[in-house]
Amino acid sequence: MINRLIPLLFTLLSLIPLYGHAAFDNGDDELLAPEEAFALSVSAIDDKTINVEWNVADGYYLYRSKFKIISNTPGIILGEAQFPKGKVKQDEFFGAVEIYRGKVAAKISVSGDIPADGIISVTATSQGCADIGVCYPPFTESREVKLTTISTKLKSSIGNLSSFIGNLAGDEDEILEPDQAFRFNASIVDGETLKVRWDITPKYYLYRNKFEFSIDSDNTSLGRYSLPAGEEKDDEFFGKLQVFHNEMESTLPLVRTTTEATTINLKVTYQGCAEAGVCYPPIKKSIQLALPAIDAISETSVAATPPPSSSDSNAEEFVSEQDSLAASLAGGSTLATIALFFGMGLLLTFTPCVFPMIPILSSIIVGQGDSLTTRRAFTLSLAYVLAMAFTYTVVGVIAGLSGANLQVFFQDPVILSIFAVVFVALSFSMFGFYELQLPSSWQGKLSEISNSQQGGTLTGTAIMGFLSALIVGPCVTAPLIGALIYISQTGDAVLGGLALFALSMGMGTPLLIVGTSAGKLLPRAGGWMDSVKAVFGVMLLAVAVWMLERILPASIIMVMWAMLLIIPAIYMHAADSLPEGSSGWSRLWKGVGIVMLVQGILILVAVAAGGNDPLQPLKGISGGMVNSSATSGSQNSHVTFQTIKSVDDLERAVAKANAEGKTAMLDFYADWCVSCKEFEKYTFTNPGVIAALGNTVTLQADVTDNDAVDQALLKKFGIIGPPAILFFGLDGKERKNFRVVGYMEADSFTGQVNGAFAQ
Repeated sequence: MINRLIPLLFTLLSLIPLYGHAAFDNGDDELLAPEEAFALSVSAIDDKTINVEWNVADGYYLYRSKFKIISNTPGIILGEAQFPKGKVKQDEFFGAVEIYRGKVAAKISVSGDIPADGIISVTATSQGCADIGVCYPPFTESREVKLTTISTKLKSSIGNLSSFIGNLAGDEDEILEPDQAFRFNASIVDGETLKVRWDITPKYYLYRNKFEFSIDSDNTSLGRYSLPAGEEKDDEFFGKLQVFHNEMESTLPLVRTTTEATTINLKVTYQGCAEAGVCYPPIKKSIQLALPAIDAISETSVAATPPPSSSDSNAEEFVSEQDSLAASLAGGSTLATIALFFGMGLLLTFTPCVFPMIPILSSIIVGQGDSLTTRRAFTLSLAYVLAMAFTYTVVGVIAGLSGANLQVFFQDPVILSIFAVVFVALSFSMFGFYELQLPSSWQGKLSEISNSQQGGTLTGTAIMGFLSALIVGPCVTAPLIGALIYISQTGDAVLGGLALFALSMGMGTPLLIVGTSAGKLLPRAGGWMDSVKAVFGVMLLAVAVWMLERILPASIIMVMWAMLLIIPAIYMHAADSLPEGSSGWSRLWKGVGIVMLVQGILILVAVAAGGNDPLQPLKGISGGMVNSSATSGSQNSHVTFQTIKSVDDLERAVAKANAEGKTAMLDFYADWCVSCKEFEKYTFTNPGVIAALGNTVTLQADVTDNDAVDQALLKKFGIIGPPAILFFGLDGKERKNFRVVGYMEADSFTGQVNGAFAQ
């Protein structure tokens, strides 16, 4: 019975306010008053932070979940208290809880209208128990504290400690001035490398995440650097972090755009503390260094991306594909780099940038008719590919050196329309409507050249390769941008041009194979040859429609695709009955024709219902009508963009997003950009992408017109052309390492978004 009454008695006691000394005479078990059991003190860390601390008497403990701290001063806002992890206790009344013994402190941020005298009042509520089983009710106390700047507090602390320690033990442990505690030195290793070093006095340390470096110069910038690992310290105010004792030394690579001797201004910021408990304010240093002249701009010093933040952990920093490729150009061997870019070109072959060139070249080869040989086919293919590669290389080098992409100027609707008409004319010649040849007057003037090049075909083929590179394939890709970054950073047009040429030849190698094979596999004469030419005529028409997609409404393009399927299907006897005894080939082509006919009809149905995807014409359509659920959810089935035009528009939009606690994404778009269309159709309609951008303001800059305002916006970020997607964090700064150039599939893009905004 007594065993049951004791817990009940303790429970009843916990309900009694214990605001004075509790007179339970039981020897050493006399209960303390709450202000003695849990002594409260409040102090200022700086003008924006206070420290609230409880000293818990032996035999007592406080509950972690019972703290409450509020401001009593009008206009003052306290941040969330940051308490350390407590010890788990199986409590008789509350179950498994976290508690504190000995001492517990919380750092709290202060904001708002701070009084002129710096004095604010706070009220702290806590609740705890004695080990003998008596629990106190929630206990509230108020304290006033005078906010002070770190520098004021530091001087006061130094003065008091110096006076106190000096009286007791001389000046042996006097708090040192910052320059004595942390002796900084910067030196020049060579024309492209600096060394920074701190000699740290014993009983002092520097925070690893407080180092910041920058270079003030017109022709020199800071390269990618990394700091050595520090020692882990459980800091009273900042939690677990890394610090340096005794010394810290690191090298800083420089990126130079001139080989001449130059003077730079190195700016350094760092912060540290004394083990005695005094922390210094951030220390800023600026030192001028005279860099010597160098023989040549080193490839290894290229800063493909901005240097990493010194606050980053030791984990390897994410680097975008284009930056990685630029770095490989800078640091890798020439042969390995050329092989890498050649392989990247092979991978680009069947993208919308290159694939349309296959029917163009094939049509040129087929157009040779009976005179075609394997050698001739290879020669024509090589002329086409070399002209294309040369054009890519020259245009790329110009873009890298000047920042202007000449291909953009060839995406004008008039030029695209003229080129599409050329393809239509070429296709009609394939159908046998007429023979294409130069006027007789022109033929006379070009007879010498024509005779030396077998009818001028090599020249015409090379011109077609040149135009194809400019007009058909203007896609921006990561390998292309990687090479352009390298060229723009170093001015090394030779290695950058070699990389671009290797990339182009990689793209052209399958064209060489296809073109040369045509000379071996195509029939020499007869009805077969006419059929083959008709097939390539249809392919040329497809290229024309594909080009017009950039400038015509989707509904018109859909009708064109439908016609391109239906009309050839009729010629393939899709609507006719085959006579008895028809060959297997006739039946095969009729079957293919029926498939084309059905697909063409479905596309026409989709046009009538508002569809815009020729590959999936029935998507979102049910029973000939637009699905009501698809319509109702259409607002959420695609990323919604806010259009911006200028640099000022962007800055305002990002600032507004940050003010609302949101990140921002900027998409560079153009009507003539093939990869932009892929983003629109496949990536920005993906539910995962839409969810990842849920707290992001999505902005879009339409640079179709490529006017002065568009060019200024592109130039601000060093963008050669669309597609390019930029991410801005809550601090308004771009996460450049996560920049996307070229098309990216939905899953990869979702990971890119999450990675960019996780920082």
